Amino acid sequence: MSKSTAKSKGVHYDRTVARRKAVQLLYQAQILGQTPSEVLESASFIEEIGVLPEYSRMLIKGLGERLEEIDKYLEDSSDNWSLSRMPLVDYCILRLAVYEMRYVDTVPVSVTINEAIELAHEFGGEDGSGSFVNGVLGNIARREEGEDGKESCILPA
Repeated sequence: MSKSTAKSKGVHYDRTVARRKAVQLLYQAQILGQTPSEVLESASFIEEIGVLPEYSRMLIKGLGERLEEIDKYLEDSSDNWSLSRMPLVDYCILRLAVYEMRYVDTVPVSVTINEAIELAHEFGGEDGSGSFVNGVLGNIARREEGEDGKESCILPA
């Protein structure tokens, strides 16, 4: 394996871990009735999360600055699902994925969707969490593609 291949796999794994930790922090914030930024700033997140990678911090800070916008976008893109009806873990995963899809240019949409589906399988609130997350993010990807001509890839759950 070349150094560049090993490095890109390392970055991918690092970001996977960072997303997992970010979802855990988002979930904790929801349970505590705090904003993600409040939990991050207080450093009161659960021990299991451990040290937050810089990518987690960037996602949480960015998401915290755009919570209302992202929630509105999610609500508009979730056919027949109000945010209050979504399983809480799925909702946290979707919030994170929408932020990454819309505001992190260095990550392809297909990677964000795949990572979100994997998180839903790992942490999901329901048996069909992976399919649900895939469906919502697929709607968003198609919507984004229509708005800016971005290439997207909807992956099977």
